[in-house]
Amino acid sequence: MSDSTTPFVVDVWSDFACPWCYIGKRRLGAALAAFAHANEVQVVWRAFELDPSAPALQARLPYAERLAVKYGMSVADARVRIDQVIAAAAEVGIAMDFDRVQPGNTFDAHRLLQFAREHGRADDVGERLLTAYFCDGRALSDRIMLVAVARAAGLVGDAARAALEGDYGAAAVRSEQKLARDLGIQGVPFFRIDARYGVSGAQPVDRLLEVLQRAYRERAAGG
Repeated sequence: MSDSTTPFVVDVWSDFACPWCYIGKRRLGAALAAFAHANEVQVVWRAFELDPSAPALQARLPYAERLAVKYGMSVADARVRIDQVIAAAAEVGIAMDFDRVQPGNTFDAHRLLQFAREHGRADDVGERLLTAYFCDGRALSDRIMLVAVARAAGLVGDAARAALEGDYGAAAVRSEQKLARDLGIQGVPFFRIDARYGVSGAQPVDRLLEVLQRAYRERAAGG
């Protein structure tokens, strides 16, 4: 056991509309499953909006066309990228369906995660939101869906609805995004491991495990 009295925290900045964040979440889970001291780790999911100005629901457009416009590439190249993401997702047990994805604003989804964190259900709610978006074609701005996700995760639906109808979690979401900017985080997923190492992108499981082990050794040595 580490001799530090402070928790071993893995902060993860991510957005629910980011496919690599979903893949990165699963890869982190696999790394923690192989980490001997996983019981000492506290994972904290933090907010990052890739498109803060996005409307609640964007106009329907094939995902490949949307990607092509966003990154200035051909639709054919965009389809290649999507196929690569689908393959990477399948390797960690995710069946992404980009034909059903409904892009839009993710701010309320991040607020719901704040509510879930307060009640110890952040990981479960986060997983359900990602599945709803990438696999089930649900809109992350749909508050009826958000409340249903909260209820499915064991939270009180009426309490979640009240939180979303008010401004619950808004300040916390903005604060977490400001912290990301202050740390120089420009893309997600981003993993900050024990406030020692920053790992950008959905890195392979063995890479995440290596950094977890290194950070733990340094902590145990009092570094």
